Amino acid sequence: MGVTSQQIAELAGVSRGTVDRALHNRGRVRPEVAERIRKIAEELGYQPHPAAQALVLSNKEFKIGAYVQSIATPTMQMVLAGVEKAAEELKSFGVTTLIRKHYTIDKAVELAAIEEFVAEGCQAIALTPVTDPEVVRKVDELMDAGIPVVVFNGELAESKRLCYVGMDNYVGGKIFGAMMGNMLPNGGKVLPMTAHLANYAHYIRARGFMEVIRADFPKIELLPLQACFDNDEFAYEITKMTLLEHPDLAGVYSASHGTQGACRAIEEAGRTGSIRVFTFDSNPPNVIDLQEGRITLLIDQGAKVQGYRALHILYDYLAKKQKPESKVYTLLTVVTKYNIDNVE
Repeated sequence: MGVTSQQIAELAGVSRGTVDRALHNRGRVRPEVAERIRKIAEELGYQPHPAAQALVLSNKEFKIGAYVQSIATPTMQMVLAGVEKAAEELKSFGVTTLIRKHYTIDKAVELAAIEEFVAEGCQAIALTPVTDPEVVRKVDELMDAGIPVVVFNGELAESKRLCYVGMDNYVGGKIFGAMMGNMLPNGGKVLPMTAHLANYAHYIRARGFMEVIRADFPKIELLPLQACFDNDEFAYEITKMTLLEHPDLAGVYSASHGTQGACRAIEEAGRTGSIRVFTFDSNPPNVIDLQEGRITLLIDQGAKVQGYRALHILYDYLAKKQKPESKVYTLLTVVTKYNIDNVE
């Protein structure tokens, strides 16, 4: 049978109400008394009843700001859905979530959203960060001011952020490098393509892929890395021009959004199935292309989980004083048309 707060009260020589205030930081308790109560509770292995703990937490109100960028892409729509699901769940725990979103990647818009969160009294902020020194400085200012920041989907490793939630982008790129190399044992030309070279996540996925190809598969000829800026039309033109210059193209690695444009160019050239196409995320357009053979393989990064976990981590930090790991990686799942139904 577990230790009760009444037993702690008797051992500490105080009332049960004093124990409650000391253990949950509510009301005024003399520091030496509070320390004695906490020491006794720790020695006895005291664990509050889940229902009582929920009641305590429900009496606290918090406000969290969440910013999601680039929502014009299907994957970021999934990330946003995770944020919205967490925000809805946390309402019952007294959490108000201010969600701000933008269709592209824009430093000025992100900084303005952060200023709005601060002005509205948010005690914590979750954001998909723009990789920029000004954003780093702003995150550091927030952390120094006691406003914890969780970055998700994109990393901001040089900042003081509380933690990063998302895939290990470098490892994801390396996995695809190994798979492309093994699928093309006799070599061939491969087009690496990403969205924004200035975006850390996009760049590091491309770098991991290219490093593995260069180190372990010298028969493969890597064509110059191209950026499509999350635009399917740009990706279409890039792939179309590449096919005109290199009709023997063997593979396309799409590190972010733009895959549908690349698939369309390949289909128009009559090369669907003969050109290996690798990309990330089981978003609806990618799932269709995977099922119909235009995409060879994809890696799911748990996009919904990233937005969802970011808010819950901040709530646990505010309400329960639970400090997260510096990096919270989501699961990487290699997906084919044969296991797509098993991926959420």
